[in-house]
Amino acid sequence: MVEQRADARRNYARVLTVAEQEVATHGPNASLEQIARIAGVGSATVRRHFPTRRALLEAVSRQRIAALCARADELSSSDDSRTALLDWLGDVVDYCVSARGLAEALAYDGDTHNNSCSKALEHAAGPLLQRAVNERIVAADVTVEDLITLAVGLALATEHYPTPAIQANRLLQLTVNGLSPQIL
Repeated sequence: MVEQRADARRNYARVLTVAEQEVATHGPNASLEQIARIAGVGSATVRRHFPTRRALLEAVSRQRIAALCARADELSSSDDSRTALLDWLGDVVDYCVSARGLAEALAYDGDTHNNSCSKALEHAAGPLLQRAVNERIVAADVTVEDLITLAVGLALATEHYPTPAIQANRLLQLTVNGLSPQIL
């Protein structure tokens, strides 16, 4: 692998910093031209570092993804596999709702092999899910991909609510508990 020149590394860092601010302000459709203008580089420089919008969103979301992976690892030592898995899934929903652009970075677009954010979460949460499946707390056919899709769907479906986090968490609880009340 060829090491980047010092100016290319500085440009990358500057573009990423501006992109993080612009995505936080304007969401996943933040203008690439505006990012270039604020960073003081040409739009070709932005596109060279981030050839697709998804690549930009994945880079912007990298720290949050790392935090979610660390959280999965932390929860893997929990005594209660159901609570651990649901706590992690709740964290994913919370992050997707609060971090503009993260839901889009995690969304599957037909090419799941090129989605580094989702792949990292799948790898990190796989043991949590497997343990819950082994303990028959979760159906055997549930995948981490399913859980990520659920989190993304909840975040995108509630993003225009006055209180998206409250609504997304309400819908997550509805999903986990089912539509019918528990009859003892």
